[in-house]
Amino acid sequence: MAAKLKEYFPMIREREEVLAVIAKDSVLQDKFDSWEPEQQEEFLNICTGVKGLKLLYDGFFKELMNPEYVPERLNDFLSGLLGQKVKVVKVLPNDSVRIADESSLLVMDIVVELEDGSIANVEMQKIGYLFPGQRCACYSADLLLRQYKRVRGERKKKFSYRDIKNVYTIVLLEKSPREFHEYPDVCYHFFEQKSDTGLKMEFLQKYLFIPLDIFRNSRQNRDIKDKKDAWLTLLSSDEPETIIELIETYPEFREIYKEGYEICLNVERVMEMFSKELYELDRNTVQYMIDEMQDTIDVQKNEIDAQKNEIDTQKNEINAQKDMIDAQKAAIDKQHRKIEEMQKEQEKLYHQSISGTVNILRSLNIPEQEISMRICEQYQLSGKQAQKYL
Repeated sequence: MAAKLKEYFPMIREREEVLAVIAKDSVLQDKFDSWEPEQQEEFLNICTGVKGLKLLYDGFFKELMNPEYVPERLNDFLSGLLGQKVKVVKVLPNDSVRIADESSLLVMDIVVELEDGSIANVEMQKIGYLFPGQRCACYSADLLLRQYKRVRGERKKKFSYRDIKNVYTIVLLEKSPREFHEYPDVCYHFFEQKSDTGLKMEFLQKYLFIPLDIFRNSRQNRDIKDKKDAWLTLLSSDEPETIIELIETYPEFREIYKEGYEICLNVERVMEMFSKELYELDRNTVQYMIDEMQDTIDVQKNEIDAQKNEIDTQKNEINAQKDMIDAQKAAIDKQHRKIEEMQKEQEKLYHQSISGTVNILRSLNIPEQEISMRICEQYQLSGKQAQKYL
């Protein structure tokens, strides 16, 4: 099949040619040797057409879909996703403050103003964030406020709220969070606010989530049915058979692949791009695991708090019973013993929780100093108290 791709893109190199280029440069050879065998194979498959281009790689995507260089591609892409003809007028600075250190999970994050004044934020995530709805609502609100301030500043006394246009948050997920997999046959999730009474009122915040992993699985053994399918196939598939089907059905995509394979002729550049992707993948995975681990920690902490509340409640009951008749003294003593046992169990769970957290963080190769900082913050410990767990 690599030979078939080479029929369409004759600039694709043979495996021996790529290895020869690497061998001539000791720096490139050292970098290549530092990769795991499966990573070496993946890199060679990309460069030689055994597999298609990884267009979600940061270097490929920003070069081939840059709205400043090839705005017609982003126009066509957004038109297909939103189901209406759009035109990108300009790229807006993405200067809003992120809620957390989120950039590590993003391949692309651009904000554009459309011809009708609407704003579209387009994100490409390697690994989908936890709490996607809450996060996107906050970011969309920030974009809406930025638009309001900008338009009000431009219009001054002539300002009207009808001057504020829609804000679209479009999120493409290479690996989608678990809630999306409850809908294994649905690849487009569009959200907007509606009344439960049928009253029509224009709200400005719209959301579109596209799980590319679900799209890739669901389109197996079926044809590309429309332009929207074509764009998502371009971004999600690296199978040569699918690529050939795509460029024969939609010849305009052939130029994108051609430019991508021309980039591959610069082996040093593509190796640097590949190394960056490997680094980001590791970083993304660690970040995602930390986020999931935080959920576990929160559950444990809630259980501990619940036990503490129960203990406090029982203590109050015991204190109230101390004024009762002497005949109840035996029952009070029994409850005291129960509370002591629960306190020991709660203290044991508390220590186990801290120790478990330290072990998990160590398994992720997080430095000891950072581990100390994390458990101090999570469990309200002093540095001295934290040391006995390290």
